[in-house]
Amino acid sequence: MAKIIAKFQRYFRRKPVRFFTFIILYLTAGSVVFLHASFEGEHIVSDSDKSLVDGISERGDLQEPGTPQLSRVFKEAPESPSTPRRYGPWFKTSGKESLERTKQGDFGGTWNRALKGRTMREQEEGRAKYIGCYMDDTRQRALRGVSFFDYKKMTVFRCQDNCAERGYMYAGLEFGAECYCGHKIKALNVSDSECNMECKGEKSNMCGGVNRLSIYRLELTQESARRYGSAIFRGCFRRPDNISLALPVSSIMLNMSVDKCVDLCTEKEYPLAVLAGTVCHCAFPTTYFTLHEREDEQLCAQKCTGEEFESCGTPDYFIAYQTQVQDNRCMDRRFLPNRTKQLNALASFPGAGNTWARHLIELATGFYTGSYYFDGSLYNKGFKGERDHWRNGRTVCIKTHESGRKEIEAFDAAVLLIRNPYKALMAEFNRKYGGHIGFASQAHWKGKEWPEFVSNYAPWWATHTLDWLKYGKNVLVVHFEDLKQDLFFQLKRMINLLGLPVLADRLLCVEGQKDGNFKRSGLRKLEYDPYTADMRKMISNYIRTVDAALKLRNLSGVPEDYYPR
Repeated sequence: MAKIIAKFQRYFRRKPVRFFTFIILYLTAGSVVFLHASFEGEHIVSDSDKSLVDGISERGDLQEPGTPQLSRVFKEAPESPSTPRRYGPWFKTSGKESLERTKQGDFGGTWNRALKGRTMREQEEGRAKYIGCYMDDTRQRALRGVSFFDYKKMTVFRCQDNCAERGYMYAGLEFGAECYCGHKIKALNVSDSECNMECKGEKSNMCGGVNRLSIYRLELTQESARRYGSAIFRGCFRRPDNISLALPVSSIMLNMSVDKCVDLCTEKEYPLAVLAGTVCHCAFPTTYFTLHEREDEQLCAQKCTGEEFESCGTPDYFIAYQTQVQDNRCMDRRFLPNRTKQLNALASFPGAGNTWARHLIELATGFYTGSYYFDGSLYNKGFKGERDHWRNGRTVCIKTHESGRKEIEAFDAAVLLIRNPYKALMAEFNRKYGGHIGFASQAHWKGKEWPEFVSNYAPWWATHTLDWLKYGKNVLVVHFEDLKQDLFFQLKRMINLLGLPVLADRLLCVEGQKDGNFKRSGLRKLEYDPYTADMRKMISNYIRTVDAALKLRNLSGVPEDYYPR
């Protein structure tokens, strides 16, 4: 055997071309065998599948970059009965039924997509009951509770889990990546074959379709666990002048409590529950009832008839709570119908709240914002303008952190967002080492990374503002702190600069859901001040420089809380 191998070695050493030819033929043969085994269950494209592909292409703006519209389907091995499944504590489970369904888990290539999705949904009945495919409308949602998007990792269970955690009765999935919650279904039922889009995070399940919702009824372990989530206290307010227009739904409750009024308004799909003694009102925030003029809470301090430790307001002073019902008046977003030649910048130093400002602008205008860069995580969270080239002209403004003269002069107008450098530097450091809503570790804060970061980024905070003030055209300065404190007024200024109409009811809708998906939890704040005395001295000098530059242009200086530190 050794002699034979030695002969082969000598032969190929003299003929290297033949050796490489032999290797290529060997690898080619192996690839053919592998592909034959993998695609044994290749999906056959039927007429209905072709229409499905056409339907997807109509909303191509939501398709992930580089994702083929139709791909081959691999055979899936049946799930073993011993395979652990993740069930939430609030779901009813039936081990026997789950085992029976698991035995039917082989999907060959001859199964069509809709039938496959339906069978997989039957496997999910242990955690929630699939009730059908429903029509949806971007202006009148079928499920009108909270919603969230993930164009990369959405799964059926993730949607169900989020809706159940907030106490909703229904969870619906649309377009493979969008999750909607609600207590009532306000839409028509359609054929299951119309919910034919695979979930982005699990190809084995269907997550609705184009304007189609796959809806599940959440089966809670106990009826008492079905709650409406925690309502948010909005304050005490004087009785509005035209109460029938301001608060259109009213109900007398002799045994009044906050929970009862909140439950009533949640059931009727209103985002506001307003208590006036023994009367419960439900409403949307409007110009008749803006929630802007708060009164002293003592004026509303009358005990509830059904709960002595709560205040339920009086006939003249009302207490308002925000329910878990999502106000959908500002949720529809799209690209500009006509491309614009004017480029508007949304400029800021990193960590100054640019993503949050984009969220506000999109809700307030109904149009997508763009970006000078491309951030896949933001695109997957619903910022669909992220994928467009910044000069495309389909978005209302362009996010940018650039500060060079050439880059600044490329824009025709700009909203310049400025934030306290101490807060902005920490926010950007957290983003750099923990993601958009994550946190840097203690090792990063106490290591060499933090001092180096401050040394490099603190000067940039100042030069960024100075450059935009010097080279920018039609620059509107907005301080992050002012936007938080008076969102309605500051957002109105920003929309006026963009040349778009200001809709008061839409701005009031934004106020009710201003946080969005990019707010860091306050539970992990540092227990110490990471800034040294030398750092504070350096940053204070930069603050004075920026303050002087603003005042030189007859603008208000930086807010007082920027210093002293």
